[in-house]
Amino acid sequence: MDAPLCCRGHICSLPRSRSKAGYQGVWAPNNQPLGFCCYYFQCCCAFGSWMFCFDEKLRRTGPEEQNRRMSLPLPPLHSRVNGWSWPLHSFQVVTLGLFTYLAIVGFGIYIPLLPRGWKVVAYTVIGLLFMYHLITHLVAITIDPADQNVLAKKNYKQPMPIFDRSKCKHVIQNQRCYLCEIEVGPKVKHCSTCNKCIADFDHHCNWLNNCVGSKNYWFFFSAVASAVLGLFLLILVVLYVFIQYFVDPAELRTAPQFESVGGNDTWLVFLPIAPAETSGVAVMSVAALTLLLGFISLLLLGHLLLFHLYLLGKKLSTYEYMTRNRHGRNIVSREMTMVGTFDGASRTGPLQDLSEVRQPKRLEVVVLPTQETSTP
Repeated sequence: MDAPLCCRGHICSLPRSRSKAGYQGVWAPNNQPLGFCCYYFQCCCAFGSWMFCFDEKLRRTGPEEQNRRMSLPLPPLHSRVNGWSWPLHSFQVVTLGLFTYLAIVGFGIYIPLLPRGWKVVAYTVIGLLFMYHLITHLVAITIDPADQNVLAKKNYKQPMPIFDRSKCKHVIQNQRCYLCEIEVGPKVKHCSTCNKCIADFDHHCNWLNNCVGSKNYWFFFSAVASAVLGLFLLILVVLYVFIQYFVDPAELRTAPQFESVGGNDTWLVFLPIAPAETSGVAVMSVAALTLLLGFISLLLLGHLLLFHLYLLGKKLSTYEYMTRNRHGRNIVSREMTMVGTFDGASRTGPLQDLSEVRQPKRLEVVVLPTQETSTP
């Protein structure tokens, strides 16, 4: 099967250049100066690919010596239907767990502490964003992104054949997939993780545990956009509560349930349905943890949203962007090899000339035999 995205793009083995200090890594997708956005998105792709490689290494179950010889685990025996197909990805579990934590903490602890007017707005706006994100996220996981020709003849209970590279060089050749045994379009790719052809393949998302193609791309994009907006607003709410606790904590105790609470250090959470008493230190500790997780998630999701906005502006898919940059890196690698060859030739040339000066060629005198003439 095809190599992972990082290995297909040669990110794990960047071209090397010689220098007096040794070997230094060189990463340049083209010969022209890089713009800030292009360089930033390439760094993000490289970071994501390294994460993918690291996760693949953690998921290998074969012997250590065998894992060293194999760059990838074998593809699944059966094609995966969608993101709920077993096994679930660790990133997918982390995503759903983090969403649950932020929803419970946000709507159960910090939004109820806002002033009455802001409380209604926060419940409405953040609640709609979280609900919209949950729906689009689950739909993007549940949709089967396979090509229509695959769905027409696919039986997910039957095992997939093993690709024989001796018979065919590529899985898809001349717009025919030799594993799915169907005719495909120009933008259809066979995903080695899902082990099936994906319609208008964009990328395989580990956070969804599903491929992203034409059938679920806009659900994926909507989930990312709504997550960014919802996280941003929730961070503002938690940050306001965190600052107001030290400036004027009375502004956070406007709920009617606080009237029956004795002591300023006693706080109520999960208002107004199931009020529970806790300490201010516990509320602030959870707030600090929530802000840390929120900022990290906002950074990751924010750059992912900007990256896909950039791709939409360029009318490219993630796969096309990565393969185009891989082609540029291969050109640079070949040019560097040629430059190193010419540089070595230019260094050895003068030495050869000097040797010729010091040791001139030896002249060989050949005496031709003369014909003797006889005298009469």
